[in-house]
Amino acid sequence: MMRKRLSILPLLLMAAIVAAACSLAPPAPVDEPQSAATGADAEKIIYLGAAVSETGKFSREGKDTRQGYGVWLDWVNNEYGGIKVGDERYKVELIMYDDEGDPDTAARLVEKLINEDRVDFLLGPYSSFLTQSASAIAEKYNKIMIEGNGAAEPLFERGFQNLFAVLTPAVNYTRSALQLLADQGAETVVIAYEDTAFPTSVADGAQRWAEEYGLEVLGVETYPVNVADVSGIMAKFKELEPDIFIGGGHFNDAVLFIRAAKELDFNPKAMVITVGPSNPKLIEEVGADSEYVIGPTQWEASMSYADEYFGTAAEYAARYENLWGEPPTYQAAESTATALALHIAIEQAGAIDTDAVRASLRNLDVVTFYGPISFDEKGRNAAKPMGAIQIQNGEILVVAPTNAAVAELNYPAPTWKDR
Repeated sequence: MMRKRLSILPLLLMAAIVAAACSLAPPAPVDEPQSAATGADAEKIIYLGAAVSETGKFSREGKDTRQGYGVWLDWVNNEYGGIKVGDERYKVELIMYDDEGDPDTAARLVEKLINEDRVDFLLGPYSSFLTQSASAIAEKYNKIMIEGNGAAEPLFERGFQNLFAVLTPAVNYTRSALQLLADQGAETVVIAYEDTAFPTSVADGAQRWAEEYGLEVLGVETYPVNVADVSGIMAKFKELEPDIFIGGGHFNDAVLFIRAAKELDFNPKAMVITVGPSNPKLIEEVGADSEYVIGPTQWEASMSYADEYFGTAAEYAARYENLWGEPPTYQAAESTATALALHIAIEQAGAIDTDAVRASLRNLDVVTFYGPISFDEKGRNAAKPMGAIQIQNGEILVVAPTNAAVAELNYPAPTWKDR
């Protein structure tokens, strides 16, 4: 399997390589980062590695993740001039492999990145499912892995010292939406979720927040990975007549939930679904049927966050779209933020050895275009709140929290026959 190299390339060439996932011959592995430079004027390089889905179940989100890393890589090498380590500048090379959406493959590729490619640091894959296995290998070899796409609580309950996540934990995904819906008069909830780590954490959190906000949970159902039909679950829920339906899964699951609800004439007053609604491709996929759907979001271009590196959230979005020809999803933004957080930690440490950078990450306290980043003792970002969006007139609009909202929530949603 050939590595995907994204490094020190002109803007358009780099974009073509990442988007098309072209394969280039690998560089010779290095024992230490300094060995890449020979002579006083030789270029110094920091090697990063990542196993990210190009194919398989998470290929869509994997593309967003890879492109998010690519934005940072292009900027840090071609505009910023490389990571500052003391008085020196280091260019960055990113070695990526396709984990195929398989945890065993992800683990094997991370081991390859560490032992054969001799990368200095690791960036995470997409999904808690893959992050669980990839991070175990990183921990085994005492290699820092910083990630932005694995939010499940069990990831951070293993006592690992080398895993850091810039995203809001999954247990909080539905909090803003449920609080807002309870304030609007909703009283009952049903929950369906995929039986894997991230959706399970989402569902556990949803039940916790439902109780806190006085919502009665009428039913909870699970379904297996790669489910092709959720109509049985939706038929059960239709009989319960809930105010709110919560779906915990990934992009393809969101499509299934919406289509099944319409086919069965299942009419909850609100549908809150993870991952899919914040992606413009959901609107392309199901069209007007996506109207009124609510989704948790880690980030949107309309939010007011800003930093000295990428500017405002809106400026970051414009940069991303200029490079890739499409607007960023929050998965893309959090992937860029992942690499940026590592970058800032290296500069604050003034070194590239693991112990120094780990200590720097533990003390990190910054606000970025993506939001605040500050890691707790378990490696979670304890500083960033979760937002909520609703699709209104074909647009993805932030409705919570209040200080980030650009639109008011439309509740209750009309029945399918009245749309």
